[in-house]
Amino acid sequence: MKKRNYYLLLIIVFGGFLVFGFSENIKGPAIPKMQADFSLSEMQIGLLLALNSLGCLLACSFTGFLTKRFGIRFSSLLAFGSMALAGVFIYISASYRTLSASYFLMYIGNGVLEIALGVLAARVFTKNTGMMMNLSHFFYGLSSTVAPIFATALMGAKFSGKDIGWHGMYLIMLSLSLLPFIIALFTKFPGDDIKEEERMPFKEYIKDPSAWLIVIILSFGVISELSVGGWLVNFLEKTYYWNVNTASKLLSAFFLTFTLSRLLLGPLTDKIGFVKSLIIFSGVSGLLTLAGIFIGKNGAFLFALAGAGIAPIYPTTMAFLAKRYPKDSDTAISFTVTLMGIGSVIGNFLVGSIIDLFKNIFTNRYGIEIGMASGMKAGYSFVGICALLCSLTAVLLYRTLKRRNEVI
Repeated sequence: MKKRNYYLLLIIVFGGFLVFGFSENIKGPAIPKMQADFSLSEMQIGLLLALNSLGCLLACSFTGFLTKRFGIRFSSLLAFGSMALAGVFIYISASYRTLSASYFLMYIGNGVLEIALGVLAARVFTKNTGMMMNLSHFFYGLSSTVAPIFATALMGAKFSGKDIGWHGMYLIMLSLSLLPFIIALFTKFPGDDIKEEERMPFKEYIKDPSAWLIVIILSFGVISELSVGGWLVNFLEKTYYWNVNTASKLLSAFFLTFTLSRLLLGPLTDKIGFVKSLIIFSGVSGLLTLAGIFIGKNGAFLFALAGAGIAPIYPTTMAFLAKRYPKDSDTAISFTVTLMGIGSVIGNFLVGSIIDLFKNIFTNRYGIEIGMASGMKAGYSFVGICALLCSLTAVLLYRTLKRRNEVI
């Protein structure tokens, strides 16, 4: 019976990460269709996405409390249920307002799911934690990779002689969350019986220097990870004058090495140690990124290889939190991910600001082309620098833990 329950929990975790990846990455092909159907401006699309990020961040902030109060089963059901419901609302949305409200609900579900899956994985993966955390995030990377392809195919398909379109595509894709929802109804969840007196008080938790160092490590790591998707193609087009198809292939290569890394390098994190792994992998990613910029066009392949280094950072950090705070993983993960979300928003804003700053400086001196290339190089260098700062902060964490004889 215990073995059966364990396998059901694995399906919920792995299936949850698949659904998570799909829900976050089907918007790429859908947004232009939404924009055309509702005659939306770029500002309205930007506002839609900004409000969704706010919804996700908001959900991350309160999910730890919900989990502590009502249990991880409740949080999991809330996440999967709200995402399925959002799919229905998106399907029937007939205006920008109703679409915005539906999207906001979906991202609330995404935020709850991100924390719930992290907490559940922390409680389930008590052995080979690094490997299993990286494996679960591999499923997120896998669904993220194929999501745009599936979304495009579905939107172009027909049902009863009519195009499924983006309305139907969202309904179908978000309905997948009902599968782990149903399984969760009949599964026993671990850790919900932890007594309050066994937990670390929140005031005591935030006094732990390790908690704050982990926030900084994850923030730098996630900035470096997410910035690639937003800026690599732009960088290659405006610095090396690649066409969009060639640049997109290199971005795909980055995501391929990123996804395979979580599958293949996960077991190494358990052998090397979680903090040492953070130091090594993020340091390698940062050096590869900066080397790619320094070498120039012939070194562009290094940007793709950098994906292998940055990929294990998030899941390995979750593994560290699971081992360091076994009875307080809900508090630790919710606290860390919420502050990381704020940090990553600031970091991505900085990338754009650095590009503009250096572009203006060099344009005034050398002209538009050199100004743009210089700005993009400066901005993308910040992506590599963030990976190096992630590594350096992990060194500080290692020294802090070693002084206390608490290295994990």
